Amino acid sequence: MKHRFRLTRSIDFKRVRNQGKSFAHPLVVLVRLPSSEEHLHVGISTSRSVGNAVHRNHAKRLLRESMRPLLPCITPGWDLVLIARAPLVTAAFQEIQSVVERLVKRAGLLPSVDE
Repeated sequence: MKHRFRLTRSIDFKRVRNQGKSFAHPLVVLVRLPSSEEHLHVGISTSRSVGNAVHRNHAKRLLRESMRPLLPCITPGWDLVLIARAPLVTAAFQEIQSVVERLVKRAGLLPSVDE
C-alpha cells in the first residue's frame, strides 16, 4: 500500500475508531468514516493480543497486501482502519483476502458482484 493511502497519525486513528462505523469478522475488524478529503486513507492496527512484534508486523503486512488490489475500486473520500485479531496470524492469505473483500463490500465501499 502506497504511503499516500495510509493513515499515520494517532489522532486520525482515534477519530475513525470513535466516530466510525465498524464491521467485524473473527479475523479482522473494519472501521470506516467519511473523510473531508477526496482521498482514501487506510490505517492498520494490531494490538499485543495478536502476538509478539514479529506476529504483529506479519499481520500488518498481510492486511496491507490484501488491501492493495481493492484500493483502486474503493470509493474515495473515506478513512478506513483495519484492526487485526489474534487468529489472523494463523489464517491462510487467501482467506484473509476474501474476508477483507467481504468486509469492504459489507461497508458499502465496493460495488457488489450482482451490480
